[in-house]
Amino acid sequence: MTPSLWTRLSNPGHFMRWSGALVPWLAALSAAGLALGLYLSFFVAPPDYQQGETVRIMFIHVPAAWLGVFFYGSMSLSAVGTLVWRHPLADVAQRAAAPIGAAFTLVCLVTGSLWGKPMWGTYWVWDARLTSMLILFLIYCGIIALWRTMEDPNRAARAVAILTLVGAVNLPIIKFSVNWWSTLHQPASILRMGGSTIDPSMLYPLLTMIAAATLGGVTLHLYAMRTEIMRRRVRTLTIREAERLDAGATVTTADPAHAMPLGRAV
Repeated sequence: MTPSLWTRLSNPGHFMRWSGALVPWLAALSAAGLALGLYLSFFVAPPDYQQGETVRIMFIHVPAAWLGVFFYGSMSLSAVGTLVWRHPLADVAQRAAAPIGAAFTLVCLVTGSLWGKPMWGTYWVWDARLTSMLILFLIYCGIIALWRTMEDPNRAARAVAILTLVGAVNLPIIKFSVNWWSTLHQPASILRMGGSTIDPSMLYPLLTMIAAATLGGVTLHLYAMRTEIMRRRVRTLTIREAERLDAGATVTTADPAHAMPLGRAV
């Protein structure tokens, strides 16, 4: 019987084979896309009539914000896969995504602060969008810390999956915070009813950067998943070797033929 797609995807060996062939191509595409996006963003897109050259921070800030939310969404799906279907790669995908998502969220917060200084006169305000993104970063840090504090991988996977799903409540708050509360942060300007409010001369470079950054993020995620699978294989082999040596030492000690005669000089 031909195995189903779900069965094939749940096989770490199968994943290692197809991801190994795919990662170099994705890396090349993302590098080319980032080069094109950076060129369009910093040499082709015009300065904003109000913000001037500082608007170019947007081309880094927006993709980083999108990927911070994107990776947490993917972690939430992986958490469901861990708790409901016990998919063998779900926990691997979640653990690999956490540091990447945290890094992009941190880039979002830093670039947002640098952008806020000339626009708002301060690096930080307790704005709803900024505060919810800071909470997202703290949740990422908490998830990473929880993995490091629990020795049993199975218990850690379940605990982290539950924490991830609880933290997913923050995602709609991030998305709709600019609509629910009066904030300094500008409202949605790309995906909105009536079309984008960004001029095409800036919109197309921004979309190029978002697409290229997403390709780069997916590439990093696949590479991190491969690294995590190899780490777990090494851990399993180390435990088995330690058990084998321990069993051998126990057998040797229990065998009277190998016991040291009493009173004999060593």
